[in-house]
Amino acid sequence: MKRLLACVLIATAMCSQAFAQSVSEGTYTVEGTNLDGSSYRGTATIELTSDTTCSIEWVTGGTTSTGICMLYEDAFAAGYVLGDAVGIIVYKVVGDGILEGAWTISGKNGSGTETLTLRD
Repeated sequence: MKRLLACVLIATAMCSQAFAQSVSEGTYTVEGTNLDGSSYRGTATIELTSDTTCSIEWVTGGTTSTGICMLYEDAFAAGYVLGDAVGIIVYKVVGDGILEGAWTISGKNGSGTETLTLRD
């Protein structure tokens, strides 16, 4: 699984451009759907770590996951670890402080959805 995460991160880095300011550092409200269609809510915190990358931490229910992220044009992608699994999420930057995306996790079928909205 670490090998899969490394591959995702390398592929993401190869597409790197300067980190645009259309994704702001801060805390976001999370609203999403799980692979089975059930809903979840929580928060995500994005911290800029360089010109092209950031770190992200999600807290949903009693679960915390962390990852690395980057912006490429209007696509915002993150690779993350959740327990023993590796996941990837790709968001589209749809407005000031709003990201809409789809995610999946290793060893599972299908995908979930997620919207991040920057808190004031």
